[in-house]
Amino acid sequence: MPQLINIGSLCIDYVYSVVEIAKVGETVASQNVSVFPGGKGLNQSIAAAKAGISVEHFGAVGVDGAELVEFMNMAGVGVSNIATLPGRTGHAVIQIDAQGQNSIVIAGGTNREIPQQTIANAVASAQEGGWILMQNETNDVGDIIQLASSAQCKVALNLAPVDGHAQSYNYALVDLLIVNELEAMAVSGCKSAKESFAHLITTYPEMNLVLTMGKGGLRFYQTDGGVSGELGAFEVSVVDETAAGDTFVGYLMAGLVRGESLAGVLVEASAAGALATTRAGAAPAIPQLKEVHKLMREQSASA
Repeated sequence: MPQLINIGSLCIDYVYSVVEIAKVGETVASQNVSVFPGGKGLNQSIAAAKAGISVEHFGAVGVDGAELVEFMNMAGVGVSNIATLPGRTGHAVIQIDAQGQNSIVIAGGTNREIPQQTIANAVASAQEGGWILMQNETNDVGDIIQLASSAQCKVALNLAPVDGHAQSYNYALVDLLIVNELEAMAVSGCKSAKESFAHLITTYPEMNLVLTMGKGGLRFYQTDGGVSGELGAFEVSVVDETAAGDTFVGYLMAGLVRGESLAGVLVEASAAGALATTRAGAAPAIPQLKEVHKLMREQSASA
């Protein structure tokens, strides 16, 4: 069975419920505090597994990360290639306001220390046509893109969170780039999402592109046939947006691993991402495939 190789982050999420997200210089009281398994890599691996494909996760945790590994294992993700290192697992401090909007601060921890042997094993597992997924929360992203391309792997990069390294990556070697509006502008140097989309598909015509816009839906470019288009967002009652993007990416990658076209899998991925916003937390909010199909039927019937 084809599988997804995810060289991805794992985090412990500390989530604080607040009326309004703290502004500069402001102290706010939390109404509730919860601790969840998280990290973009972990979330995306679990989402892809829930979408029905085989996923092998390559990454690193610290001495405090055993529960994250066990959580992934219980979710059906392959965990034999997650290294345990001295030091502290990556973690995130997340504020969620009354509207479900979030503000996140991450500490890389062992996500920035994935061993070179683990990376080499990941590339070897996916070589010659397999998909490797990465986020921008781990070490050596630019080098991994080069290694994976040389091994004829297909590279998917979710450029989140965007940072100063983003403009140094060789996007000509990336098969699929997944970005939000701010990330697209950071890479392109343009001042709007629309300009960024046009710039990226012109500059990298061999790179598939998905630009997510929250409640505004998404725009996409598929290299096969030179297809571009837009897709609206599903309507749901938002509780917590934290897992939306990662759920979308995991379901998107599951479809591509199954051999579906980019344009063909976007509706399912969008429905999955929307459902994830209706629950609290990151990984625990990721829906099952049957739930996603139910939402798709409901909103298709009411359209």
